[in-house]
Amino acid sequence: MTRDIRIEQAEIRYESAVFGGDGSGLAAAERGLDGIEAELALARGRLRHARFLADRVEDPRELELFEHAAALYRELGDARGEGEALFWAGTFHQVVRDDAATALPALEHALALATRTGDLLTMSYALRHLGIAAHTAGRLEEARERLEESTRLRWELGFLPGVAANLVGLGYLAAQQDRREDAAALLAEAADLAGTAGADGVLRQVADARKALDLP
Repeated sequence: MTRDIRIEQAEIRYESAVFGGDGSGLAAAERGLDGIEAELALARGRLRHARFLADRVEDPRELELFEHAAALYRELGDARGEGEALFWAGTFHQVVRDDAATALPALEHALALATRTGDLLTMSYALRHLGIAAHTAGRLEEARERLEESTRLRWELGFLPGVAANLVGLGYLAAQQDRREDAAALLAEAADLAGTAGADGVLRQVADARKALDLP
């Protein structure tokens, strides 16, 4: 692994200030380290979320990490990073705590920031989770629109495992809307894509959906 240049710059600025009497670069060096701290907090939070998905045990530190990352990105004026961190904070409330009232404002704000900064991947994630929220609330057409837009972005990015995961959700929606042939086709496409991408977790989701919906 390579050493982050921002750490090297911080050391150079330190020596310049202490030994050279020039402290003009200290603020910039600190901002660089704040950026590293935000990235680390976001990455650590995502690992804790993956652990939750595996064992279903809440780790309160997960939310703290996402909120810390969002605050640092906000202070740095990094709207793209803030949008990603806010998405994960919203996802924590939605997935871990089943708290839609708290999750939705964070997800909507994340979508707005991601749209403004052109972050298509975060847009796709926010749209997916807003679609899930609409589905849970019984707003099936809104859920379909959100998931279809998320899927379009994921196709554009070449994010095949994400496309496959969305197709599973669209399959459930189709079945609930009495479009069983569409549901079967969506799940078949999801299985093909997941197999191509090596996304075994999504393949299990497809199998679960077929069983739950009594589809071949």
